[in-house]
Amino acid sequence: MPLYGLDNRILFPPPQHALADGLLAVGGDLSVPRLLEAYRNGIFPWFSEGEPILWWSPDPRAVFVPEAFRAQRSLRPLLNRKAFRVTLNADFEGVIRHCSSVPRPGQDGTWIGPQMLDAYIALHRAGHAHSVEAWAGDALVGGVYGVAIGSAFYGENMFSLQPNASKVAFAHLMRHLTRHGFPLVDAQVHNAHLERLGAQLWPRPRFLEALEHAVSRPCAQGCWPASGERTALDWSAG
Repeated sequence: MPLYGLDNRILFPPPQHALADGLLAVGGDLSVPRLLEAYRNGIFPWFSEGEPILWWSPDPRAVFVPEAFRAQRSLRPLLNRKAFRVTLNADFEGVIRHCSSVPRPGQDGTWIGPQMLDAYIALHRAGHAHSVEAWAGDALVGGVYGVAIGSAFYGENMFSLQPNASKVAFAHLMRHLTRHGFPLVDAQVHNAHLERLGAQLWPRPRFLEALEHAVSRPCAQGCWPASGERTALDWSAG
């Protein structure tokens, strides 16, 4: 398959045309309309600073099924005793900026550069990107963020400044999505960490078929609060 070059039109080649490693296209921009079109079609941007914008659709795909998610046994005491205060959309910019800067073992630098920061903050302000935050007192110590279209959620990244803070935020996200009828969470590329959390590997055809149904189904009313509302998430309420 060829590697496609994108122009000013908000169009993508079929995701089935991706190369063996999942790379599909290069170029374009990170505007809100283009990002939404990409996500609707199972395509996402992933590149490092200094590289052109690269667009991917890997096969197989890492996927979570929210209603099948079970918190790890070691995490349950933290959830039950509410070791962290957890909120929804209270500090999206704080979460993504921490994701871009917190060092990770085995990684040199980050792929969340200034272009990506600006793009996803714009998505959030437009009502399409969301975060779950874990707090110790008034300090933001963990979180996860992603994109929602219809009843599909696309997980992007998470961070921790205290042990298990990101896992607590992720568990609350999965429970929130279960309560609101989300059938899947796209976790993009498989890795050992996602597998330990319960991610499944789906062939691209299965993923794209499920995604098509999910994005066409509206999210339940009240699923996402306005930015900065500090809506609390309560583990015991589910």
